[in-house]
Amino acid sequence: MNKLCLLGLVVSLASQSAFADTPAAPLQDKQAFIANLLKQMTQDEKIGQLRLISIGPEMPRERIREEIAAGRIGGTFNSRTAPENRPMQDAAMRSRLKIPMFFAYDVIHGNRTIFPISLGLAATWDMQAIAKVGRTSAIEASADSLDMTFAPMVDIARDPRWGRTSEGFGEDTYLTSRIGKVMVQSFQGSSPANPDSIMAIVKHFALYGAVEGGRDYNTVDMSLPKMYNDYLPPYRASLDAGAGGVMVALNSINGVPATSNTWLMNDLLRKDWGFKGVTISDHGAIQELIRHGVARDGREAAKLAIKAGIDMSMNDTLYGEELPGLLKSGEVSQAELDQAVREVLGAKYDMGLFKDPYVRIGKAETDVKDYYADQRLHRDAARDVARRSLVLLENRAQTLPLKKSGTIAVVGPLADAPIDMMGSWAADGRPEHSVTFREGLRRAVGDKAKLVYAKGANVTGDKAMFDYLNFLNFAAPEIINDPRPAAVLIDEAVKAAKQSDVVVAVVGESRGMSHESSSRTTLEIPESQRALIKALKATGKPLVLVLMNGRPLSLAWEREQADAILETWFSGTEGGNAIADVLFGDYNPSGKLAITFPRSVGQIPMYYNHLRIGRPFTPGKPGNYTSQYFEEPNGPLYPFGYGLSYSDFSLSGLNLSSKSVKQGQDLQASIVVKNTGKRDGETVVQLYVQDVSASMSRPVKELKNFQKVMLKAGEERTLHFTLKADDLKFYNGQLQWAAEPGEFRVQVGLDSQAVQEQSFELL
Repeated sequence: MNKLCLLGLVVSLASQSAFADTPAAPLQDKQAFIANLLKQMTQDEKIGQLRLISIGPEMPRERIREEIAAGRIGGTFNSRTAPENRPMQDAAMRSRLKIPMFFAYDVIHGNRTIFPISLGLAATWDMQAIAKVGRTSAIEASADSLDMTFAPMVDIARDPRWGRTSEGFGEDTYLTSRIGKVMVQSFQGSSPANPDSIMAIVKHFALYGAVEGGRDYNTVDMSLPKMYNDYLPPYRASLDAGAGGVMVALNSINGVPATSNTWLMNDLLRKDWGFKGVTISDHGAIQELIRHGVARDGREAAKLAIKAGIDMSMNDTLYGEELPGLLKSGEVSQAELDQAVREVLGAKYDMGLFKDPYVRIGKAETDVKDYYADQRLHRDAARDVARRSLVLLENRAQTLPLKKSGTIAVVGPLADAPIDMMGSWAADGRPEHSVTFREGLRRAVGDKAKLVYAKGANVTGDKAMFDYLNFLNFAAPEIINDPRPAAVLIDEAVKAAKQSDVVVAVVGESRGMSHESSSRTTLEIPESQRALIKALKATGKPLVLVLMNGRPLSLAWEREQADAILETWFSGTEGGNAIADVLFGDYNPSGKLAITFPRSVGQIPMYYNHLRIGRPFTPGKPGNYTSQYFEEPNGPLYPFGYGLSYSDFSLSGLNLSSKSVKQGQDLQASIVVKNTGKRDGETVVQLYVQDVSASMSRPVKELKNFQKVMLKAGEERTLHFTLKADDLKFYNGQLQWAAEPGEFRVQVGLDSQAVQEQSFELL
């Protein structure tokens, strides 16, 4: 905590009414304050602080308030407004020691204003836009009385079959680390104690994105060098940025569940990294140690978890039930209990709750009359960020931008889908606030053009899939199918297409298809929608595909049908307006993919920075006895870093400041970027490095820097990059963090494939 924040907390414990009956300890001295409080706590009160309770059917609200007043609950999640949370904080103030509660929620890509899903945010490659998302989310969440968010999610995802691909920032270590840092800093502001800030809890520690087969909750088996080089850095970067805690992953790591993994939670996180914050299990994860097969019963599960360093038990039953007996028998020591409690109290201290338990709840007379009022939303910010997240994948014969004239056919099962526009983990967003694609186009054209709408198809014609997706949402059905036969829906769409000048089909996934517990065996658009696309293509009218999805899709067939393809992810509250801005050219698209799009599911895993091998496939050369698939072209359909614009950009004159550098020295690289098109526009210039010869195989290239630059038509600019000494280092086979002498290649491009290259020697 910085000095200004400490000065702001110079208040004695005795001066706080919540602690009027307890011996005083200076509130400005965090460690002394917590040590003093620990001395006063009974064993039951300590255990109570480790229990994080879900607001829901598991425990009625009245019972929760009773438990809080008895000192048996430390925090809750899923209660989201001041009128909900104030009675619980009041109950805490009636407890013996008046230790405040905290209130947490999954604020991932917005709270009430919903921004693009995290994979879409990553596609902006725009740290200012991402900071705007985090800050806006914190302002809204704290105004609703929330203290903490289980975000950002920085799991590296290289298997898009995994449903939670949508929730993270893609496949790249460097880009995800940059974004994780920015999100933490914008959630927490200058201090998580600020009334308009919330504490960031980084998740899921660790390696959750590498689950085997892309199946959620599955195992992870990974070498230590791969772990240290590729998967761990985003967690470390987010914690170094000041995140107050981590949520622990549900997967096992090399056979040991993260929730009982002493090496992960103690040796690595606390000892090696020096982490001092709170650790929180995922929902029910301690109980699941029994099903993992590492605990005989609940008693052993609780013992393993707390000894491994799991401070708080989310949706707890076992800590409350089993820790008293474990402490009595000596299987869990008093020191182990106290350490966990110390971290929970420390988090509450850092959130400013001991200074003012109502810092974000406020007084009843200041409660918002309508928490769901439209005027509480930040629509301008949502529209701005959503436009930046859209990626133009194809644009043959300059089909886009569209003209605001003539007749436009708007078809597809996702064209008028407000709930899908929000994407997964949409916090407290409301479908009625979403601007759908159809509505966005209607607003954009006004009376200048005619829109003809037809649904054309259901999201899926597979009943089992339909039933599963609706089962995911407990409140209301996710998907409402049109009961008419598929042929009737398609005929209606074809009729609309034939009377139009251009057809815009909004296709892809419903939001439930890219969600937790929504792993897929295929990356194809469902057959019901592919049949629609085929029929629309047959009309001969220009066909624009607008994609909604939370993972890379296999689009080789769709690319042949469409004249233009715009990737919009799930773009949030203002998605419809943002997409219309891009389609009509009011905004020039600048998004770039943060994850590779394979040609088919059979190519998985496919990511740009794979290790070099002895028999690589070389495009244009015979493939025999090289690493390749022979049934289809090799390489991705759309590579990492790819994205088109209505402008054209060129790169030239890559130059390095030296042909050799000594250990510990920086290197400068420069390149000229020019907008050769007729429109002003932005692009992302990306710098990659290849370590040519090392003590172990290294990736073909690794992203080490990038700049997003706006250029007027015809403008050129020289960009300068600093390649730092640490950018050349990696964890070798002995897990030593070092740069090895030899040749390095610097590659600069507008995506990860089309690059210019220069070499230098590290001495």
